[in-house]
Amino acid sequence: MKNIYVGNLSFQTTEEELRGLFAQYGEVQSVNLITDRFTGQSKGFGFVVMDGNAGQEAIDKLNQTQFGGRAITVNEARPRENNRGGAGTSQRGGFGGQRRGY
Repeated sequence: MKNIYVGNLSFQTTEEELRGLFAQYGEVQSVNLITDRFTGQSKGFGFVVMDGNAGQEAIDKLNQTQFGGRAITVNEARPRENNRGGAGTSQRGGFGGQRRGY
């Protein structure tokens, strides 16, 4: 399976429209448009999961093509980085610095 990032989408694009676009190249396993958790508004990007060969063909054929009036970006999704904190993140931000003796 290939996880495909699709960016620069129109905010009006639906999952059904995106599925239809990618279905031209093979079976689409899933489509996930990313939305704002508070407003429900699309963030203009999403992910499509397809078989590896069909997914690669879709990437090759669809990257920088017009869809919904915009030139979309289509490439293989990078693995998600964990930005939620936890072990090993004490060096990032916050007020955990050294106390000053005023």
